Amino acid sequence: MDSMWKTMTWQQFGAAIDMLENAILACPEQLWSDRSRKPEFWYVAFHTLFFLDLYLSESEKGFSPPAPFTRDEMDERGLLPDRVYSKEELRTYLVYGRHKCRITISGMMEEAFTRRCGFEWLDLSVAEMLLYNMRHVQHHTAQLNLLLRQHIDSAPRWVRKTTLPLDG
Repeated sequence: MDSMWKTMTWQQFGAAIDMLENAILACPEQLWSDRSRKPEFWYVAFHTLFFLDLYLSESEKGFSPPAPFTRDEMDERGLLPDRVYSKEELRTYLVYGRHKCRITISGMMEEAFTRRCGFEWLDLSVAEMLLYNMRHVQHHTAQLNLLLRQHIDSAPRWVRKTTLPLDG
């Protein structure tokens, strides 16, 4: 696959992940752990990271998020985790997801444009799945920024492109 395409895709996907990280870091503790708010800030962040990880996988078969997370987020009943995940736990998951994203983009081959992704509920190629995943991250990051604006009248600034190189 063309290295220029990979670099451009990483710069934008990486920027979406950077913006998610900035929102997580900007969240004050009282908003982070407020279980009475709907949606719960920490949960939106967790959901975003879980699906970032899942959608960077070949399929749901064999998918296993890193500890302390489980596949419970895929339960169709929509149950929330039993406890609030800490910022540090979610930052660790973000670092994991960022690395997985870089490896995925770096290793993509030309056939990714035509090979179907492994998620039966999505009729997308592997390459289109990558863009779908990036849109999902940005969608929920926008929700988090809105929650921050509503709660503390401030939100992190736009990230034009990530400063992290694709390879390195």
